[in-house]
Amino acid sequence: MDPARMGHALEPGRITFDEKMEIRRAIEEGNIPHTYISANCFAAYFVPNLCQMRTLLPRKEKVHVYGDGNVKAIFVDEDDIAAYTIKCVDDPRALNKTIYLRPQENILSQNELIAKWEKLSGKVLKKIPIPSVEFLASMKGTDLANQVGIGHYYHIFYEGCLTNFDIRDDGEEEASLLYPEVQYTRMDEYMQRYL
Repeated sequence: MDPARMGHALEPGRITFDEKMEIRRAIEEGNIPHTYISANCFAAYFVPNLCQMRTLLPRKEKVHVYGDGNVKAIFVDEDDIAAYTIKCVDDPRALNKTIYLRPQENILSQNELIAKWEKLSGKVLKKIPIPSVEFLASMKGTDLANQVGIGHYYHIFYEGCLTNFDIRDDGEEEASLLYPEVQYTRMDEYMQRYL
């Protein structure tokens, strides 16, 4: 999640973005050359578990669906994140910019991710929708880490904070367009590791 776009973030998770923006301001005020990478959802944390919180294991019978499950998110294999990041290191096109990792075929809704898993595994999962009010209410009375996680999931899967904006030409670039030679991992390929 790009902290520059998260000024509206829910507490207590908002502190993550506020602190990152303090660092960015210091970098920019110091005229330090930089490239910010917005990597989106690390596949290992979101894909095998079909975006379920508090587990990394594949779903066997049922899956909780955030809202209607149709909000798009972006899932990226960690090796691909590294490949794109290394490409940026000495590329003048990335200097003093934010680079968004948005591999086109990995921009998926939770429902699309679930459908890919069902097709690969041959199992149909029971889908249990969680309305946004109920999801946010689950934050009450839990520890700080859980509250932060719920807030971040809310922004990703209910608001669509990873995909609800266009990349601007002034200071922003999309990695898969800058580096089309990177053969990124599609999520159905990624899921095959967990069969």
